[in-house]
Amino acid sequence: MEASRGLEIEKKYDVDTGAAVPALEQAAGVARMGKPHTDLLEAVYFDTPKHSLAARRITLRRRTGGKDAGWHLKLPPQAAAAAGEGPQQRTELHAPLGRPDVVPDALLTHLHAYLRGAVPVPVVRLHTRRTTYPLYGDDGVHLADLADDQVTAERLQDGAAATRQQWREWELELVHGDPGLFGPVEELLAAAGARPAGHASKLARALGPGKAAGTRTAGSGDAAGPAGDEGSPALLAGKRAPAAAVVTVYVGAQIEQILATDAAVRDEEPEAVHAMRSATRRIRSVLGAYGRLYRASPVRKLRSELKWLGQLLGRPRDAEVLREQLRGELAGLPPGDGVAGATAGLEQRTAADYDDAYRLLREALGTERYFRLLDKLEDFRDNPPVRAEAVTPGRRAAAKAVDKAAKRLRRSRKAAKGARRGREQELALHRVRKDAKRLRHVAESAALVHGKRAGKVAKAARRQQKILGRFQDAAVARDLLAGVAADNTDAAAAGIYAHLLSRQEERMLAARAGFRKAWKKSRDLLGHGVI
Repeated sequence: MEASRGLEIEKKYDVDTGAAVPALEQAAGVARMGKPHTDLLEAVYFDTPKHSLAARRITLRRRTGGKDAGWHLKLPPQAAAAAGEGPQQRTELHAPLGRPDVVPDALLTHLHAYLRGAVPVPVVRLHTRRTTYPLYGDDGVHLADLADDQVTAERLQDGAAATRQQWREWELELVHGDPGLFGPVEELLAAAGARPAGHASKLARALGPGKAAGTRTAGSGDAAGPAGDEGSPALLAGKRAPAAAVVTVYVGAQIEQILATDAAVRDEEPEAVHAMRSATRRIRSVLGAYGRLYRASPVRKLRSELKWLGQLLGRPRDAEVLREQLRGELAGLPPGDGVAGATAGLEQRTAADYDDAYRLLREALGTERYFRLLDKLEDFRDNPPVRAEAVTPGRRAAAKAVDKAAKRLRRSRKAAKGARRGREQELALHRVRKDAKRLRHVAESAALVHGKRAGKVAKAARRQQKILGRFQDAAVARDLLAGVAADNTDAAAAGIYAHLLSRQEERMLAARAGFRKAWKKSRDLLGHGVI
């Protein structure tokens, strides 16, 4: 069964036991307070013994009592909320109660990238006496709920002598209201004695300092560094930001992309494989471009493992793109026996290729090798192996990296221009495409410190990459069609295959012409001294 999904938008407040809930109907936009109701809730929170989930502001719990009994998974809040700059906006997934000691698969699939082979166990039990005050607008719309919580928390894993805590807090959570409601309601809460909460969640308070929200330990799958700060653009403040900070920010964003898309890849959601594959490629490109900043061995090993993952992601992605391309071309033909036969043959071949590739990818995502790669990526981000003598200004290093990548592209383009038509030229254009992609990624990283100029370079490189991508797709489709046609015994289908083969040649010619035009347009931009 799939988990239901929702967006939780709330703010938490610490409050003394004697504080009285104010008359919130006095807040602008609130017409009345509904009759309060009280629930007794028990929640057991699950995590690894090293608190891998709590360190990332992820909470997994099984709650009984109240109207939303069941398993709840709350994914990390958006960056502004994590930094304390506004209400927390968190994606929350729900699953039925099921067994008390077995995390539902519908939730577990979202956690593999963080658990990395570890089994979540109970770490905290909370008993909460919750009194909820609903707030309504003039039109009767249920705007928000104020929860007045009396909490008793018990740690289950530490073995400490005193593991029970008690406190009171208020939570203001939007239902159908606008975030603008927080301001006027908060004024009344503050006047009644409420203070912004000193913890991100009940779990964080129960675990205490050093247990959650940014205390991961490098090398154990719990990478060090403040949660929400990894790869922060604040590292690039000022024109003298070091080159390693440029890499850290760019790579950090790609790591978050990999982690965020892991569950979607496992669930075979559209474009998920493409997103994760692009992130791995971006990291490889940037590590190659800025490699001199770092000790060679860890970078070489990291790039090798990223290549392994990228190849696993590439196979189902390429099979998917090829299948959709051929489906589109077949759909444009008038119906007939030949079309039906050709369609059946191609569907069988491309489906088998896709299924085999996806099976291998799923298997790899459950291996120790993949989990250790995630560890190493986070360790690189949080403890970059910078060479002592490689402290270089970011703007200068980024400019050099872009110039070098542009030079590499010019060189491969020249080689392709002189290559013989046929397989030699196809391989040469494939090299140009890969070099355009690398330039695009390096220019993206440089845009963090060079702005629009680097952005224009990235855009020009992307245009060339996409054109040559069409060339490569047509070449791959041509080879597949030739193989399927060779095994075909249906004369009517053979005519369709011949037509499709002709179409691929036309597409390759068009792509070559498009690339020449795009190169001419960006020749000055990608010349010497790019930035």
